[in-house]
Amino acid sequence: MSLSYRARVAALLEDSPLTSEAVITDVRHLLSHGEEALAFDTMCSWIYEDALPITRQYHASLVAMADEMDTPHSVQRLDELLID
Repeated sequence: MSLSYRARVAALLEDSPLTSEAVITDVRHLLSHGEEALAFDTMCSWIYEDALPITRQYHASLVAMADEMDTPHSVQRLDELLID
């Protein structure tokens, strides 16, 4: 995966509703080792597991990234967390 993916996943992480420092550290660790798809999936999984509310705009960014990375499973069910 390209550096562009790394930077974009890092930006999504910064904008994410995640608050757990352990999860944020894990995602950053994966990114630093070139595991962009796994980092993205981990971030999305924790957003869902912790039932963290997300905006439509943020959701659209996640879906676009998932489409580009060919990981549509990463964002399944995140629409359940949308806030207006």
